Amino acid sequence: MLTWRVFLAFLIAIASLSIGPAANAAWPLSIDGQALPSLAPMLKKATPAVVNISTKTKIEVAEHPLMRDPFFRRFFEVPNMPRHRETSSLGSGVIVDARNGYIITNNHVIDKADQIQVTLSDARQLSAKLIGADPESDVAVIKVDPKNLTELPVSDSAQLQVGDFVVAIGNPFGLGQTVTSGIVSALGRSGLGIEGYEDFIQTDASINPGNSGGALVNLRGELVGINTAILAPSGGNVGIGFAIPSNMVVNIKNTLVEHGAVKRGQLGINLQDLNPELAQAFSLEQSQGAVITSVQHNSPADKAGLEPGDIVLAINNKPIKSSQDVRNQIGLLPIGEEVKLDILRKGETQTVKAEIGTPKLVQEEGQKIHPKLAGMVLGNTTPKDPAEGVKIEKMNTGSLAFQAGMRPGDIIVSVNRQEVASLDELKQAASSSRELLLNILRGNSGFFILLR
Repeated sequence: MLTWRVFLAFLIAIASLSIGPAANAAWPLSIDGQALPSLAPMLKKATPAVVNISTKTKIEVAEHPLMRDPFFRRFFEVPNMPRHRETSSLGSGVIVDARNGYIITNNHVIDKADQIQVTLSDARQLSAKLIGADPESDVAVIKVDPKNLTELPVSDSAQLQVGDFVVAIGNPFGLGQTVTSGIVSALGRSGLGIEGYEDFIQTDASINPGNSGGALVNLRGELVGINTAILAPSGGNVGIGFAIPSNMVVNIKNTLVEHGAVKRGQLGINLQDLNPELAQAFSLEQSQGAVITSVQHNSPADKAGLEPGDIVLAINNKPIKSSQDVRNQIGLLPIGEEVKLDILRKGETQTVKAEIGTPKLVQEEGQKIHPKLAGMVLGNTTPKDPAEGVKIEKMNTGSLAFQAGMRPGDIIVSVNRQEVASLDELKQAASSSRELLLNILRGNSGFFILLR
């Protein structure tokens, strides 16, 4: 087995070559009878499991309404132009199930793609279909014909330590399969605003555009993460890359394969990080954990007896260091599953069990509810509002709804003559109709608006 003494001797040999006579310079084949250190044997096994992904997407080209009039086109001799243009993108993916042909990649690599093509390391090109995607975590699963594929074994990312050597494999800038190396720079990076659920591995292994969806592997050739993003203030790589841990990826992949989507539940709590100042205020020796700041009425947390001021120490026996840890842990559990929370209350440790509940919409983009509501942000009303319904929080002045007369602050109280008291009810009432007849409350007056 290669020792540090041999590796050091190798470095000394290289240094001596650089300063010795040019005529006698030659690379040593071995030192003390042992072969020089190389990642090549590991990479020969790992690289066939990393694929290049290319996509094609048709985008509708916006045109002036007059351009749709054949008479206008003939009169001004405007040629018929295609109303769509095709865009393409490149990325990477990792085969994790050769038997079934499942490949993990980033959601942003295949998002809205009409065609997905996979190129294997042996130059074979295969068409892929989307199995499921989770934009919140930026994980997607695609499937190809499972013939003569090589899969990458998956390691337990919880065993990673800062300083571990890692290798990034992917397709940067469309150059083809490329390998870079580095170390684990940090673990549990969150709050970066890159994804909805963040628990990143940070590495200085070079990650560039096109590496997205590729593999981060350890020196045994096992998958420890999916390369996702870089921090690039100057637009180029500065040695700060991020990968989604393999444990999170595998959990999401299993859910996507089984259900096609990730339906996240909730406990109904708000939290903040336990910092040294709060720890001192609570007379605690530790300064890691998450403090519950509020509990929603009649929520799973409320029914389980959780209270403001409780400090979450662990979830299902996994230590909690911050409020982001709680969000990640709960976000990966299916609705209806029981969860065990170890909490600290008034200096005493307790165990509380709760059931993951169905989340209630609090705020939503209009287009996710109905195309006619695009360009606005909607939210549930509060007791301070004059009526129960759905409130327009923000609006784009170029939207159809704004042009029809709707304004921020308006409250939608009915849709197609069906009363709505929440975003969930609005979504249900609007789902089966192309046109929307909205009853709007503005101040003390009410009126109807038809969106068609």
